[in-house]
Amino acid sequence: MLHIFVDADACPVKPEVYRVAGRHRLAVTLVANAWMRIPPEPSIQLEVVKDGFDAADNWIVEQVQPGDIVVTADILLAGRCLDKGARAIGPSGKPFTPDNIGMAVAGRELMAELRVTGEITGGPPPLTRRDRSRFLEQLDNLIQSIRREQIQ
Repeated sequence: MLHIFVDADACPVKPEVYRVAGRHRLAVTLVANAWMRIPPEPSIQLEVVKDGFDAADNWIVEQVQPGDIVVTADILLAGRCLDKGARAIGPSGKPFTPDNIGMAVAGRELMAELRVTGEITGGPPPLTRRDRSRFLEQLDNLIQSIRREQIQ
């Protein structure tokens, strides 16, 4: 059954995930390195992993199944989940696909190099209302697409 996993430590769209998942009656697992407050819903769970490099990412990759959805801004995690047949979407609503993950990884490497050289400082801009709206729409579309594929 379709399940949504959220790389939750820095995820800015958790409320949107809860809303869409509730509408579709899907289970959500938030994976984090520390406890956080979650809605008191039986379909929403929090998995706190031990603090360690990529501990949350590794837990998600171990649990995710083909057809599941992973919400993450981590491009490398998205790629690992795609390799297992899952779908991945970023907080801005941009889906990661086998067709675009290579360019996303290359862009990530370029940005890291520019930060090291001091060409770029700071992180991405905060999400706007439009970004949140796009995320809601894209997550809903992704769920519907997976369900159509499962019927065929």
